[in-house]
Amino acid sequence: MMKQHLTAISLTAGHTQYIHLKWHVSLFHSHFSLSIPLSFSLSLAMAVQCNATLSAMDDLVESPDAASTSSFSPLECTYSITVYAGYGVEMQVKKVNLSKKESLTIMGYGGLGPELLANETLMREGQVIRSTSNQVYIHYRSLQQTNHGVFSLHYQAYLLSCPFPLSAESGGVTVTDIHPGGQAHFHCDPGFQVRGHEMATCVNATVPRWSTPEPQCVAVSCGGWIRNATVGRILSPPPPSVSNHSNGSNLSCHWLIEAKEGHRLHLHFERIAFDENDDNNSSLSSSLFDSDLDDVPERGLLSEGSTLYLELTADSSSIPLLFSLRYEAFDDEHCWEPYMPHGNFSSSDISYQLGTTVTFACSPGFVMEQGSGTIECIDPSNPHWNDSEPMCKAQCGGGLTEASGTILSPDWPQSYSKGLDCVWQIHGNEEKRIELDIQILNIRHTDVLTIFDGQDLMSNVIGQYVRSRERFQVVSGGSEVTLQFQSDPDDSTFISSQGFVIHYREVEPNDTCPTLPRIEFGWVTSSHSSNVRGSVLTYQCQPGYDISGSDIVTCQWDLSWSSSPPTCTKVQQCPDPGEVVNGARSVRPETGFAVGTLVRFSCNQGYQLEGPSQISCHGRDTGTPKWSDRSPKCVLKYDPCPNPGVPDNGYQTLYKHSYQAGETLRFFCYEGYELIGEVIISCVPGHPSQWNNPPPFCKGNSHFLRRIYVIDGHLSLIRSVCRLEWKPLFWKSLSHTHSYSPITVESDFNNPLYEAGVSRSPTVPTFLFEPRL
Repeated sequence: MMKQHLTAISLTAGHTQYIHLKWHVSLFHSHFSLSIPLSFSLSLAMAVQCNATLSAMDDLVESPDAASTSSFSPLECTYSITVYAGYGVEMQVKKVNLSKKESLTIMGYGGLGPELLANETLMREGQVIRSTSNQVYIHYRSLQQTNHGVFSLHYQAYLLSCPFPLSAESGGVTVTDIHPGGQAHFHCDPGFQVRGHEMATCVNATVPRWSTPEPQCVAVSCGGWIRNATVGRILSPPPPSVSNHSNGSNLSCHWLIEAKEGHRLHLHFERIAFDENDDNNSSLSSSLFDSDLDDVPERGLLSEGSTLYLELTADSSSIPLLFSLRYEAFDDEHCWEPYMPHGNFSSSDISYQLGTTVTFACSPGFVMEQGSGTIECIDPSNPHWNDSEPMCKAQCGGGLTEASGTILSPDWPQSYSKGLDCVWQIHGNEEKRIELDIQILNIRHTDVLTIFDGQDLMSNVIGQYVRSRERFQVVSGGSEVTLQFQSDPDDSTFISSQGFVIHYREVEPNDTCPTLPRIEFGWVTSSHSSNVRGSVLTYQCQPGYDISGSDIVTCQWDLSWSSSPPTCTKVQQCPDPGEVVNGARSVRPETGFAVGTLVRFSCNQGYQLEGPSQISCHGRDTGTPKWSDRSPKCVLKYDPCPNPGVPDNGYQTLYKHSYQAGETLRFFCYEGYELIGEVIISCVPGHPSQWNNPPPFCKGNSHFLRRIYVIDGHLSLIRSVCRLEWKPLFWKSLSHTHSYSPITVESDFNNPLYEAGVSRSPTVPTFLFEPRL
């Protein structure tokens, strides 16, 4: 923390006039250091040959083949990726399926030290991981004997860049490019000189860096004699380490400004800070200005002669920039040359004679304060301007209605202050949109710049930014945009920051996101007929292809897509057939289910397979690979029920010698017999298994046997004889098998056999029609 007091400024009249400045500066330094020990232990023990060293700019890293690693535990694999210096490694997670006994760590090397980029706890499919250097190590470890997990990582190199250089206090920087080969040119304000290198180059290294550190801007000197003065500046001196004055506790600087004979001097106070409560007085008499007694004059000071004497005194030699004075020389027939930082002016006479008028205008992004927009050179006896020059200042907020303009951080190009809450509102033509070109953005991490797509802070947020970013553009969805900048009022680590520069302009409406390329082996459907804000694209792949990446992409409010389109990759394996309940399976090879994989199934004790004992994965020209059969089940193992036998005058369906638990058996009787008992019985599981009911039997019904006589060639019905047939009621034991073959087809009793007989009457033959059952 620094507390500063400007104790005295005095200007004396006479042939040689004096300005006397006294300074009291108290510096309170707060230094701290933060040391964070960082250590990594990366085991390179290799149980098997699953390591790889990769140097291609684009490649794939996959888990080891399980067939060659199944007998090793623990399994340790290390993959080393090294790309060209100046490039980083961008890695996308294609697949990751690990158990709790496995770990996957991605480390970045080649920079200041090891850097943890990701591990298995945070890794998700589709995730993108970026390194800050050109070397990456991937370490995989598994404690499982078999069934090792799988992972697949696709990487590619991307160009690294140097950080945006910071501008020095009282100076600036111009950058051609932040990528390797780019240059940064540093410059200082008038009255300052560069301490260090004026140019730095972005060096193509493992981690790109600037060839030299940022320089400082320091005041030229403490005091001096300025002869034949025309136009220039006097600045407060630099700290003792870069100045020539004494290193004692007191500071005293003296300047003598001397113009040509017959000329006068005008002194303009560009920047000054002092303590108004200090009552110290100058020891010099007849001063034109004394900081102890007088306020800073807005119009500056005029000398009566051709010289001015300036004295600065302070009670400490460690002084930062506290004031900046600009001087101009002019003769008795002209006014001095006007001065307006961050703006320009036009004059009716470039020599500024009496009657000359000057009109001022601020640069884009600055607003005119104090003074007047037009001044005139008056008074032949003492030529001077009728009003002070105005000031141009970057404001904290405001309304903007022009078709184009500039928004600057408050007090630009000086650093903004703490505790700001600035709001700018841009109102454009209703038929237009607003394009924001953020050319410079370099703010602190606790400060935030927010862009709203509308006329107030309740509108939709289309961008929120902290720290620094490269140049980028944002387009509004309507004709109005609101920007809000907030700086942290309680930032204990407050340091100077460059701020921001934003150009805006009206553009023709274009409310659609750019057209995305079509994906191979797939198709896309859209929620809208055009790619307007909020529209959603849904991607699908053809049969036999898997989608890689996000299958849903949204057109965002800044007219950019939420992600890149996915890709469709050929499926080379069958889906997981699943585990078998109350059993086990074995897979060969153990990793994945690629074409040719064989899966064998077995059941636990007391269970038996219901289905195939093994299945295999077969490839197909179209569609995904397919299993040769469905996966089996493991069912409880019971003794079968024996066939209970076929009832007399009846039959069964689907006759078998034995029936498994849960199977059913159905009975039927021949025509003329009635089924007594259950039509269907079931085999109930047990040890042994038993039928739930006894088998039924077939009971005979009465039927008529008709006798027909033939008399004289004519058939006549003489009488009917009723004959009943009875069968014994019984059913065989459950454990007894029927002694004769069952009848499983319909009877042919509807085709009767005729039985011939002899009548008692010799002239009347008798025929007996009787079905044989």
